[in-house]
Amino acid sequence: MTTHLRPPLHRLRGALAALLAVIIGTAALTACGGDEKAKDEDKAAGDTGFPRSVTHAMGTTEIKQKPKRVVVLDTGELDDVTMLGIEPVGAVSPHMKTEGGFPQYLSAKTKNTKDVGPMAEPNIERIISLKPDLILSSKVRHAKVYDRLKGIAPTVFTETTGAPWKENLKVHAKALGLEKEAETAMSAYEKRAKALGEEIKKKNNGTMPTASVVRFVAGPTRLYQKASFSGVVLSDVGLRRPASQDVDAPMTDVSPEQIDKADADLIFVTVADEPEKTQQSAVQDNPLWKGLGAVKNDKVVQVPDETWMSGIGIQAANRVVDDVAKAAGVDAPK
Repeated sequence: MTTHLRPPLHRLRGALAALLAVIIGTAALTACGGDEKAKDEDKAAGDTGFPRSVTHAMGTTEIKQKPKRVVVLDTGELDDVTMLGIEPVGAVSPHMKTEGGFPQYLSAKTKNTKDVGPMAEPNIERIISLKPDLILSSKVRHAKVYDRLKGIAPTVFTETTGAPWKENLKVHAKALGLEKEAETAMSAYEKRAKALGEEIKKKNNGTMPTASVVRFVAGPTRLYQKASFSGVVLSDVGLRRPASQDVDAPMTDVSPEQIDKADADLIFVTVADEPEKTQQSAVQDNPLWKGLGAVKNDKVVQVPDETWMSGIGIQAANRVVDDVAKAAGVDAPK
């Protein structure tokens, strides 16, 4: 008879416990390693394309990581950055804005943004306290403080503001690592502007109306021409401009006695300062103004200065498209 020897029960239990401990320990190490690997992969994915060098108006800037704490020192930069889904830690408010503060149309996207103005002389100490990892502005605004700014964080400047707003967006997007997002947004805006132009032309039996842009500021009244932010948007829509504004320049000044140069089918009016500081009353009480076609046909529309003049980005441009659609009596494209 063969006798089968069985190990004592306590030994079997001990062996099973040891084996279970090894399995649990291995699984824990694997999971821990997996978590670390996932974190590394997430970080790598978030910083794809960085470090990178960005060539701009002041030279070349090396940006080591994808920026998260951005300071913007002009309104075009503010429109661009918030459009790309980033709430800046610091910004300046428009230099011509009677009620102060950041642009109202961007209020939902600047709730936690600190004011580092004034625009003419940004508060360097406040900028330092915000610990930015990127600063955006332009040579025309802040060339004098560029060296101080680049000592705080990587700093990227465009040449100027206004008319080159589409090229400026490309520079800002490259610094942020969001080029594709910027291209998609610009394409959508341009298709929308073009679609609006087609609707306006259809409504006017194949003829595009003329549009004039009048801005009341402290000093001479300004007529905005083609090489301006609003001028580019109107060109994108396809509106014709009166002779005084069908010029590749930003703007021209006129006196109340020259306001007949604003004559057009549609007149868009903005006010940048307190009305009593401008020539608005002198212009609009002038018989020349009252004799303009748009005035007689009730086609003068007051529009926000902060979008038509200070916005200088896609979000503001889409607001301009909305205003033009309403003035022209057509539905704004979605």
